[in-house]
Amino acid sequence: MKTMTCNQLAGACNLEFHANTFEEIKEMSMKHGMEMFQKMTSLILMR
Repeated sequence: MKTMTCNQLAGACNLEFHANTFEEIKEMSMKHGMEMFQKMTSLILMR
């Protein structure tokens, strides 16, 4: 089992990703990044 944080993958937070392969971690990281981007975009547009 591998563990990496969002920050270790050039992200902005310390969310941990746990998976068997780096490929799985990469997929989780990309999904997390897109979700955070959408969340921030929504907050900005609501102003």
